Amino acid sequence: MNPQPVVVIVGRPNVGKSTLFNRLTRSRRALVHDLPGVTRDRIVGEAERPGGGHVTVVDTGGLLLKDEDRFVPMIRSQAEVAISSGDVVLLLLDGDSGLIPEDREIAVYLRSLGVPVIPVVNKADRKGVDLQAQEFYRLGLGEPIAVSAEHGTGLVELWDALDGHLPAAEIDDDGEPDFEGDEIHVAVIGRPNVGKSSLVNRLVGDARVLVSEVPGTTRDAVDVICEVEGVRYRFVDTAGIRRKGRTDKGPEVLSVVVARRHLERAQICLLLVDPIEGITRQDGHVAGYAWEAGRGVVLVINKWDLVTDHEKAREDLTDQIDQQLKFLRQTPQVFLSALNGKGVHRLFPVMKQVHRAHGVKVSTSDLNRVVKDAFNRNPPSSMGKRPPKIYYCTQVHTRPPHFVLFTNLDKTPHFSWTRYMENVLREAFSLEGVPFRVMIRGRKS
Repeated sequence: MNPQPVVVIVGRPNVGKSTLFNRLTRSRRALVHDLPGVTRDRIVGEAERPGGGHVTVVDTGGLLLKDEDRFVPMIRSQAEVAISSGDVVLLLLDGDSGLIPEDREIAVYLRSLGVPVIPVVNKADRKGVDLQAQEFYRLGLGEPIAVSAEHGTGLVELWDALDGHLPAAEIDDDGEPDFEGDEIHVAVIGRPNVGKSSLVNRLVGDARVLVSEVPGTTRDAVDVICEVEGVRYRFVDTAGIRRKGRTDKGPEVLSVVVARRHLERAQICLLLVDPIEGITRQDGHVAGYAWEAGRGVVLVINKWDLVTDHEKAREDLTDQIDQQLKFLRQTPQVFLSALNGKGVHRLFPVMKQVHRAHGVKVSTSDLNRVVKDAFNRNPPSSMGKRPPKIYYCTQVHTRPPHFVLFTNLDKTPHFSWTRYMENVLREAFSLEGVPFRVMIRGRKS
């Protein structure tokens, strides 16, 4: 199967690129806000072509050719990488404000790259924009397509223009694109400035995500796909998650919502912590989001190259985990440095193991043998005249696994006994890093 065609959306800040991206992909992947410069990284999504098949759509940060702030060169670099990999570029223009010098500069820049460009005039639903759109002919890029990204008008004409630049769609007999193999969806989470973007870049070997010393650089969630030893990984580099009461107004509030949504879309999470600053309560809240969502977790201790006394640091981290991350005591830990790459290779086998455990389906016979043996060795305290008895147990769910124990108990046993049974199942079926559930069903009084 040939790779999907790629459509790249570019334009100056605040012309509606993210709104058009969301409209084409029928999602709310990209942040939409009145402030310019909200999107900084490349956001990748999939759009269904009206005639069948799919295309990859890339939303870029606002393209400026003058270095007005520290992020402009990085944003422009990300846009250039996206443009170089695209089949066609949509230059989004603001029909409400009309043609301005920045639009001319971007058009000249795109022509110099020699890529197919379609001028798209946004906000066509506003009065007079249809007539004003004709002035964009002066850019020398062909006939402008008038659309309203917010309301979805003009998309038929836009797709007609795109089809002239895209290869024919490859569709299976069932009408769906042929995707081979299963992907492991991995969300890279953690509080701001712990090295999430650096780790994603190191894992895929490409400067794919903005990296900066300024906390909060990443606001959107960015998908990156790579393949290692025949296994496809889709990494989502999420914005740094802060507690709800500690976010500023505007884009950072939106980024937390998007980050949590992408966290729930993942199967496993890499929780990055900083051993220099130590594990904080904020790390506990971030980890709690993943655990409550039922996602497998790998605890990644980044910046290990900056630690001088490794033995003492491990002891300190163990104490901090007991205080802030009690529910992650049995979670696999990987010590590495995203900066120099040392230890990063150990992540892939650990991710495969946690992914396997997250989707494990235990045979009923094995499950009953383990549970009944554990029940007989250490039965729950009797809360009635009848001695405690277990009838049978079964697995009712995966990702994460859910187990149900059917007993003759009139009341739920003490949580310490439930924890005992969880520890037995974790050890018997290698469920480290997975927030599996154990439910006790008793006979009604």
